[in-house]
Amino acid sequence: MGLDTAAAKPLERLSAALADDMVRVNAMIRDRMASRHAPRIPEISAHLIEAGGKRLRPMLTLATARMCGYVGDHHLRLAATVEFIHTATLLHDDVVDESDKRRGRPTANLLWDNKSSVLVGDYLFARSFQLMVETGSLRVLDILADAAATIAEGEVLQLSAASNLATTEDIYLQVIRGKTAALFSAATEVGGVIAGAPDDQVRALHVYGDALGIAFQIADDLLDYGGASDATGKNVGDDFRERKLTLPVIKAVMRADADERAFWVRVIEKGRQDDGDLDRALAIMARHGTMDAARADAMGWAATARDALTALPRSDLREILLDLADYVVARIA
Repeated sequence: MGLDTAAAKPLERLSAALADDMVRVNAMIRDRMASRHAPRIPEISAHLIEAGGKRLRPMLTLATARMCGYVGDHHLRLAATVEFIHTATLLHDDVVDESDKRRGRPTANLLWDNKSSVLVGDYLFARSFQLMVETGSLRVLDILADAAATIAEGEVLQLSAASNLATTEDIYLQVIRGKTAALFSAATEVGGVIAGAPDDQVRALHVYGDALGIAFQIADDLLDYGGASDATGKNVGDDFRERKLTLPVIKAVMRADADERAFWVRVIEKGRQDDGDLDRALAIMARHGTMDAARADAMGWAATARDALTALPRSDLREILLDLADYVVARIA
């Protein structure tokens, strides 16, 4: 799930504002992914963690904690926690999806093997729980543990929904709330909790993260049908080839005539894809305007994210987070 650097000013501003904290978070990540007995663990972890990811999720935790006036150091542990959970899920996802490319590089399961990827993902999950326990906050533990469970639930739901043309937009939303938005909302919410922010502000931060994550994922799914591979870190059309029912396809299936439905049954449900099928899929989606409709949905979620932040006091960090909501959908505008 890459971010196009062409419009990266809000992300760059966020990174600059949090530079000192991120140095400490990165040092903590390197320290906690070490293993005295299994050197493959830091090898595989480092391959993904140091592969050029933008660290958006941990920066959301740092930013919301700072925005709410936090002056301790537990936000660093929580930022590292969020990055470990994210990395663990990516390692597991690539095994489940049989992916061979992540962030523009070969996946860990391709370079090593599936067993190693799964077990190192488990190790990072364990490390994440050690870090969150160190904060001494049961509320934080509850939020992040719930997010980890929701992520797994979303992935399992995606398995049952995959290639099933009966999948609705509501099911799609439930899937992406699990696989993406759950960690965004947990990342923003725990920043407010650790800072001792009022409940209305903590709730607003949760809504912001949830809506931002949904907008982010819809945009990412749209880019699969029209983004440059160097920007997305994956090949254009990967979701189509993997028979994933993302939002623009779900909308196209709902609007399909008999011939179009037969096409979707063949390429998605039955998996019989021929040369030129991707172009035909794009033509069908263009005919029904489903890319534009999905883009409008993403814009709506970005607006929800922006609106949520009005509950927070004005600050430079709040302005950056407001701009970030626009930024995640600017790449599909």
